[in-house]
Amino acid sequence: MQSVLFWKSLTLKFIVYDIEATCWEGTPPGVVQETIEIGAYRLDRVGNIEAYFDRLIKPEIHPQLSHYCRRLTSIDQVDINRARRFDEVIDEFVDWTGWYDGEDIVLGSWGNFDPKQLRKDCRLNDFSDEFLERSINLREQYRIIKGLPKKRGLKSAVKHEGFDWLGDQHRALNDAKNTVQLFRKFLDDWEF
Repeated sequence: MQSVLFWKSLTLKFIVYDIEATCWEGTPPGVVQETIEIGAYRLDRVGNIEAYFDRLIKPEIHPQLSHYCRRLTSIDQVDINRARRFDEVIDEFVDWTGWYDGEDIVLGSWGNFDPKQLRKDCRLNDFSDEFLERSINLREQYRIIKGLPKKRGLKSAVKHEGFDWLGDQHRALNDAKNTVQLFRKFLDDWEF
C-alpha cells in the first residue's frame, strides 16, 4: 500500500546509489571503515535519469588507504588527500537528493552495506541519518523477484539480465550506473 501512495506523488525521486569505503585485505579486527566515495543517480518516478552525484571523501580515522583498497577501487591516494570531509560531502549529497526540500525520495542500493555504512559515518560525524529512512535493498528484492535461492552479485545480475557492464567495478558512480540498469528494468516490481 505504501508503494502505491508514493507512485501517486508527482515529485517522487529515486536515488540509486553506491558507496566505496576504506578496506583492508582480511579486514583486521576492530578497524573502523569510513566512506570514501559516493556515486548516485537521481531518477524521476518513471525512471528517467535527471542527474548524477559523484564525490570522493577524505577518511579521518585511517586517512592512508591500504594498498588493497587502492587496488580494489582504483582510487588514488592523492585524490583522497584532496577530497572534502564526510560531513561536507554528505550534506551536499542530501541537498542534491531533494530531501531538504521535502521531496519524496526513495534510496536504493545493491545490498545493505551502503545504508549501514552511511549510518555509521553519520553517527561518527554527528550528522542526522533521517534521509536514509526510505531505503530499499535492491539486491534482496531482486532475489525475491527472480525467485533465486540466494542473493546475486551486481555484476552477475547485470550479466544475467542481458546488460553490458559499464565502467570499472568498485567505483561508486559506475556501480550505481549498473544498478540503474537493473532498477529501470524492474521499476514496477520494487517494494518500498
